[in-house]
Formats: sequence, C-alpha cells, structure tokens
Amino acid sequence: MARKKILVVEDDKDILNLVAWHLKAADYEVLKAEDGVSGLETARREKPNLIVLDLMLPGMDGLDVCKALKRHESTAFIPIIMLTARGEEADRILGLELGGDDYMVKPFSPKELVLRVQAVMRRSAPSPSPPQEALTADGLRVDAHAHRVWIDDREVSLTATEFKLLLELMTHKGRVMSRDRLLDCVWGYQFEGYARTVDTHIRRLRQKLQGYAGLVETVRGVGYRFRDGSGS
Repeated sequence: MARKKILVVEDDKDILNLVAWHLKAADYEVLKAEDGVSGLETARREKPNLIVLDLMLPGMDGLDVCKALKRHESTAFIPIIMLTARGEEADRILGLELGGDDYMVKPFSPKELVLRVQAVMRRSAPSPSPPQEALTADGLRVDAHAHRVWIDDREVSLTATEFKLLLELMTHKGRVMSRDRLLDCVWGYQFEGYARTVDTHIRRLRQKLQGYAGLVETVRGVGYRFRDGSGS
C-alpha cells in the first residue's frame, strides 16, 4: 500500500525539518515548501493527503493559501492542519472558519502533531462500515460511503471534519451530543480549551447547510442535536 503523502509548508527550516523527520518516522511521505506560493503550487500539483500549513509565510500567508485551496474542487477536499505562532482564540477561530481541520500553536510537541495528523487522516477516510448507505432529512442527503452531501439535489462541498461531524449528528438523530463527546468521536481526542473548536465547526456546517441549518439544534449548556423530525 502506498504511503500517505503530507505537504509541510513552513518557512523556518529547523521547524520544517523537525516536522518532516517525525512524519517520516511515522511512515508518511513528506513534501516540503518554504513559502506560500510554492506551497500552493505543490498542493495543486501533488494533491497530498494532508497539509501542515504555517500561517505566517513569506509572499502569501497561510490563510490566503487555505482560501485558495478551498476555492477549487481539485484541492478543497485536502485536510489542513494549521501550525502557527498565532495563539489567540480569534486567530484559531478564523483559521477553522476558513477551512482548517485542526490548529496547533507553536511551540508544539512533534509527537502531538503526528497524533493530530493521524486523527485527521482517520476523519478523512471513508468509514469501513457506515450505519447506512445514505442518510436523509428533508432535502438533505448524505452518502456515507462516498463522502458526498446533497442539498435539494445540489451537491455541496464539506471538509473532512464537517462531513464527519454531520454524519455523527445524523447517525444519532434526536440524541443530544455533548461537545466533549463530539471532540472524542469526530476529532479523536480531547484537549482543554478545544470545546470552542466544535462550536466553530458547527457554525461553519450550518452555513453550508443553508436552509436546512435548523436541523442542527443547539442544546444550551450541553451540546448539539440533529432534529428528529418528519421527512427523514
């Protein structure tokens, strides 16, 4: 089986080599880029399985790289872990809202980064035995095997994390899912302070569900629930 390919975009050579070494030790093939423009070009050419993306890059910053990747069908599906010195909550939320699947702040643990990579990879892979071939609710249809979503017969693009989050909520329709449980089931880990990550992804998911955003209900002080109504 071919090794998974990861692109690391980082202008600090020491950090770039450190991340690359740990990823190679975890049996990933690693591609490198030291600025935003070459990172974007490499992503478009190589279609890596995942991108580790610094935000503060010369020429073209990481947020612009992320936006450019998410605008095109050929690269919109690639999961992105943002790795940056910007540790403010507003920066984290902005990065996730632009399409990042995870966000790590420097200084960081390379071993934790590898665990995050593995978790995002698991979210990106089709489930070997999803609960149903297709899940439906009103005009919303989800193909669990193909990782595809339609709204009123028009296909919409979700990130791997958004898709897994929607699938988790729909699979447990009518049941309240706490933020901690969603972190565990969807992200594959729990870290203090990451409950807001769930809120950010829910907000972005609702935007993409458009007229069906109300199917995802907030249970104040607890978590979220996919509405168990008629037409599903």
